[in-house]
Amino acid sequence: MPSLAPLTVVIPLLAAASLVGAVAIAPRLFIDTLSIAVAAAVAVLAASLLHASGSDTLVYWFGGWEPRDGVAIGVSFAIDPLGAGLATFIAVLFVVAFVFAYRYFRVVGPLFHVLMLVFLAGAMGFCLTGDLFNLFVFLELVSVSAYALTAYDIEEEGPLTGTLNFAVTNSVGAALVLIGIALLYARTGALNLAQIGDALAGRSPDGLVIGAFTFLTVGFFTKAAVVPFHFWLADAYSVAPTPVCLLLSAAMSELGLYAFARVYWTVFAGTLSGAEEAITLLLLAAGAVTAVVGAVMCFSQRHLKRMLAFATVSHVGLYLLGIALLDPEGLAGAAVYVIADGAVKASLFVGVGVIQHRYGTVDELALRGRGRDLRPTGVLITIGGLALASLPGFGPFLGKSIIEESASTAGHGWVAVVLVVCSALTGGAVLRSAARIFLGWGDPDEPPDDFSMPGKEVDPEEQYPHDRVPLPMTVAAVALLAGGLLIGLTPGLPADAIAAATRFTDRPAYVATVLHAHPAPVTAATFDGPAPRDWLFATLSTLGAIALAVRSLWRGRIRDTLRGPPGHMLRAALVALRALHSGHVGDYVTWVVVGTVIFGGIWAATLG
Repeated sequence: MPSLAPLTVVIPLLAAASLVGAVAIAPRLFIDTLSIAVAAAVAVLAASLLHASGSDTLVYWFGGWEPRDGVAIGVSFAIDPLGAGLATFIAVLFVVAFVFAYRYFRVVGPLFHVLMLVFLAGAMGFCLTGDLFNLFVFLELVSVSAYALTAYDIEEEGPLTGTLNFAVTNSVGAALVLIGIALLYARTGALNLAQIGDALAGRSPDGLVIGAFTFLTVGFFTKAAVVPFHFWLADAYSVAPTPVCLLLSAAMSELGLYAFARVYWTVFAGTLSGAEEAITLLLLAAGAVTAVVGAVMCFSQRHLKRMLAFATVSHVGLYLLGIALLDPEGLAGAAVYVIADGAVKASLFVGVGVIQHRYGTVDELALRGRGRDLRPTGVLITIGGLALASLPGFGPFLGKSIIEESASTAGHGWVAVVLVVCSALTGGAVLRSAARIFLGWGDPDEPPDDFSMPGKEVDPEEQYPHDRVPLPMTVAAVALLAGGLLIGLTPGLPADAIAAATRFTDRPAYVATVLHAHPAPVTAATFDGPAPRDWLFATLSTLGAIALAVRSLWRGRIRDTLRGPPGHMLRAALVALRALHSGHVGDYVTWVVVGTVIFGGIWAATLG
């Protein structure tokens, strides 16, 4: 079974190369069919690996170069349930994205499909690799493909500017990752994740190790769009074609967080075990700030793509809160939340694509009441908004429940408050938009708040309305939303997720399996299901989202409701927050430097 793992990378790369060679002769139907078939085949392979890795971590050594006396000679794939599960989820997303793109674009060259397939290959290799340098290589393959896809309409100013911010900021993050890898190689002489972790285990961290940890964390957090490394995300997502937004919102940031989790537990957990409290506190702070900033900016937007982009930022912070607890239960909750919430956000992006396809705009105020003939889409977006708000019983609710239980056990009960508030804000923003667009509610003459960010809508494919919505678009939205919601009803999923996270965080067992081919038993904790307070918190966030949506629609603009000195201070803070999202790449790079100094300074003072 491990021998199937390389095929998840080889098949899409071969298909991409074939399409490049057939650019002049291949008809559109052949290109779309081949792309969907390849993505489906990769999804089946990844699902097979997920099933096979349920009992033991699978290891594949390229060329048969297996370790000798605990020393890695060759390059490996190390497949565990979390990595294989993320790979399966991403492959399924590609299937849906290709189905959606089939009727979304009237005219599209085969290079779009080539870039998508290269993105798919990079993501598969990234999720499965057991080598630190190859982790970087696959991540950059994903990133470069994403840059090109974001700027697919390269002749327009909006996509060009958004891609420039995306590419420059993430390239700085990539350079920091490469520096971190170089420092670790200088200290250990190894690139295999298991061997690096084994070499550092039990040793006190010195400046070189702390520096490597800082650079890798900042680099991966830039990819994930953790505050203050997040500024590029809204600029890129607001101008990318909708099929690309679908992938970026549910996969790009998640890959950055996965990289951090993988590297922390396999490389640094053994040497930084005495500093877990300091690491947890900084990561919790970063997660909380990211969640709040993203949620506030999300609720302030009237451009639908920017709204969902900032919802993505906020939920990255919520994922990070689970990872920051540094225990299997928190990681398992984050994993479940990533899959369920990612599917819901992808479905919402598809819904926005349907609106844009039909009306040629994604401006909430301009769309007031125009969506009455798209009631199925309105229902889907409304359910998606409720899911973002943690509607009890569905997938996002289950993931948050596991995180809340883990945080409460660890003495961080305030995490539940952040989850409730941010879920209410992001869900409320979507519900407000749905009510305005599909029901015609709200003030017809309402201007945008001065802290919202206007989005430049330039999409040559969608500058004119269409008479109808093709069936594949609706099918894509329904499939994604159903998948995200039904995750919460899957029997045994919490137990399986916690077991997978327990193995993921067990560094000695990972080393024994990869370097010595001796699988070690792992004992996982249990989860008895959401507690009554979890249902209460989810109910509060859902009702809060509805209340915020109604309040925003019927009681005027936000700035008109902020009265007195506290209101003026809050409004000034919102305007200042808007000003920080300047759209200037130099400002964004500066914030990457500032964030690096903050993380490095705190960890130099606490980890050494």
